[in-house]
Amino acid sequence: MSPETRHLIELTDAALAADYTRVRRAANAIARELAEGGDLEAAHELRSLLRKKGVPLRASGYVEQLPVDTKSRLPLVEEQGWPSTPILLNRTAGATLQDFISDVHHVEELSRQGLSSRLCLLLSGPPGTGKSLLAGHVASALKRPLYVVRLDSMISSLLGDTAKNVRAIFDFAPAKGAVLFLDEMDAVAKLRDDRHELGELKRVVNTVLQGLDALDDRTVVIGATNHPQLLDRAIWRRFPYKISLGFPDRDVRTEMWRHFLFSDQQHEAAQHLAEISDGLSGADIETIAHTARRHSVLTKREIDLAGVAEAVVNSESGVPMLPPREMLSPDARRDLALRLSAKGLNAPKIAELLGVTRQWALKLLKNEERGDG
Repeated sequence: MSPETRHLIELTDAALAADYTRVRRAANAIARELAEGGDLEAAHELRSLLRKKGVPLRASGYVEQLPVDTKSRLPLVEEQGWPSTPILLNRTAGATLQDFISDVHHVEELSRQGLSSRLCLLLSGPPGTGKSLLAGHVASALKRPLYVVRLDSMISSLLGDTAKNVRAIFDFAPAKGAVLFLDEMDAVAKLRDDRHELGELKRVVNTVLQGLDALDDRTVVIGATNHPQLLDRAIWRRFPYKISLGFPDRDVRTEMWRHFLFSDQQHEAAQHLAEISDGLSGADIETIAHTARRHSVLTKREIDLAGVAEAVVNSESGVPMLPPREMLSPDARRDLALRLSAKGLNAPKIAELLGVTRQWALKLLKNEERGDG
């Protein structure tokens, strides 16, 4: 039986059972198969339907039992589909991820030998470095649903209610056999010795610790924080697996440019762009690359590498500049060539990015060295 047939049978069975969670999971799997098979239009349309969050099922009387805020009655947990965007990690982070996934897969065997560990993974790093994306890939690798809790949005004006919300989440997670993703953990897991925090908030931290301690050894929890220095030390101890997602190194940036800009095709320019994009996050690179590809489609021109390079040298982490829609003027191209040289690119690399001859680039750089301008 083909994967497509299995997904279709699962989708039909889930729909007849009015099981909203299974419908979303099966439909996401079908969308992923469509995208991998090259039918991007169908995959996009299916994912657009999924973003409607199953209104027809709710209209038929089905309501998924999610934990809700004690006052607003809004859900504290949101189910998300598995991502289609790849996760690109450096060697150290990739090794830790594979260890974690392997230990989850073999938890029964490890438990029999007394070697199992709490299945808790803590992700830290600046915004845009892929924490949420990585959590989605863990859920996909484990074939489990992904439930996301944004802890910064569940803090009630009454801290006693915040503690109740935290308890509700940890009571909910084990029964679902899902991956529980706790985003923005520093919002409720701050240092208990912080003199600026109220005693009640410190009790919230204790509630988080108690919730983690109460989980069985098969429940998968992923925590994420942009500010690891704010987390209570006891929180760190509850997460035996840790991945620090800093800005991508040069090899990872090369792969990102190949994927996002050149659709996984080998292109030497990916290496040149990796050299000048140090300090940008994966999200920044994706934004610049996808903008350049959209311009290429709408203008019916090849991807403007000079415009991409212009955007990169003008970008800062978290504030990516978009490539210009129009081609660079000769003066702008000359100025960009000098800025690329200052970033360490030689004349042949500059020539490839700007679409000029090597002779032009060599002459420009030599004139600049002599001060001929």
